[in-house]
Amino acid sequence: MEGSVRQGFKSYKPYYLSTLTLAGPVMISQLGHMLVHTADSIVVGHFAGTIPLAAVSLVHSVFMIVMVIGIGISYGLTPLIAQENGRKNYAECGALLSNSIWINGLAGVLLFCLVYFGSMAAIDHLDQDPDVVREAKPYLFILSLSILPLMVFNAFKQFAEGLGFTKQAMRITIWGNVLNVLLAIVFVKGMFGLSPMGVSGVGYATLIDRCLMAVVMSWYVFRSVNFKRYLRQFRIWYVDTKRSVSILKIGAPVAMQYVFEVGAFAAAAVIAGTIGAVEQAAHQVAITLAAMTYMMASGVAAAATIKTGNSFGQRNFFRLRRFAISSYHIVLVFMGVTALLFALLNQYLPWIFTKDTVVIGIAAQLLVIAGLFQLFDGTQVVGLGVLRGVGDVNIPTLITFVAYWIIGLPTAYLLGIVLNFGVNGIWYGLTLGLLTSSVLLYVRYRKVVARFRST
Repeated sequence: MEGSVRQGFKSYKPYYLSTLTLAGPVMISQLGHMLVHTADSIVVGHFAGTIPLAAVSLVHSVFMIVMVIGIGISYGLTPLIAQENGRKNYAECGALLSNSIWINGLAGVLLFCLVYFGSMAAIDHLDQDPDVVREAKPYLFILSLSILPLMVFNAFKQFAEGLGFTKQAMRITIWGNVLNVLLAIVFVKGMFGLSPMGVSGVGYATLIDRCLMAVVMSWYVFRSVNFKRYLRQFRIWYVDTKRSVSILKIGAPVAMQYVFEVGAFAAAAVIAGTIGAVEQAAHQVAITLAAMTYMMASGVAAAATIKTGNSFGQRNFFRLRRFAISSYHIVLVFMGVTALLFALLNQYLPWIFTKDTVVIGIAAQLLVIAGLFQLFDGTQVVGLGVLRGVGDVNIPTLITFVAYWIIGLPTAYLLGIVLNFGVNGIWYGLTLGLLTSSVLLYVRYRKVVARFRST
């Protein structure tokens, strides 16, 4: 038994190393998106109080749905770039980039309009604490302005990552987050002669951060020698329907996958808010910590998309399967470790966000549950990543809808509100949704790989 395990590890070792080399910077870069909102929660929780922290929870619940639509659309570029690069069709990569820039820019404008004309009005009708809503609305508006620069950043980021260049986006994200934290503290507290801005201060910090990140990432892609052969025929006006549709055929379903998952968690935050502001704040603390590990797992999934997409473009299905399985192994180990940390440190981690002992007590209970769903969360996002690499996005989108909105969220409402288990019951329902998604996506992966092997 021990010998077979050792032999299995040896055969997969090159795939582990190759996946981790690519995934490491992507994990940090992906985590950076989450750390922007994590920093907001920490700064507001410590310098503004429980009601503003609940307002941040409400805004993030609403805004995250809009943001992941944009991120999902931008992800449509990555597998196409990986596949064309595998075919050594370099000029096509540059043409796809120009189409992606326009698609992302237009999506950014439309998503801002969705927030301004939709979410800003809807937030008044979610049965939330009036004090929380009053704090939330200015922050939501400022945050919505950052969607366009975020989409521009993502267009260039996904292009570079699709070609296997992941470190620059990681570095930009790290420095962007440092700037975001510093600006947030200055604006919220009102330092250096500025008036205290409260929750709105973290919104301004995020807006400035994302504008600078978009400028620096685009400058890197256009100036780096790594992309010269891909951009020789690049023209910003070179946009055509066929390429745009090919990006959207992948990007739109990916966006819906994110909407179904993040939307379920957002709905869970709203349900928690109907119980009370303290429960909503505790939910925000626990879900922020869980989302940090999820974003890192999504870095492994992004590497899986690139590796399987490149293998698919080369029609090398043995290599495709090896990268898929190695990605599953990596995420299981990583999420197992984070689950253990959540369980062991559940009484201490909430102090990062707040000093309110009531919020900390509830959040500590939620982190034990979060430790359980870490494994399901990691495996389902890797399953999505592998299937995106081979262009299979429609059935996985249906799976995420069924898992979260037919099974997970109704169970969360039943346990949390109807049966009066409180916010813990809400999290039990979310865990069931993640388990369902994980199992069904793995079954789908096995079916798709078997079909490729038979052709």
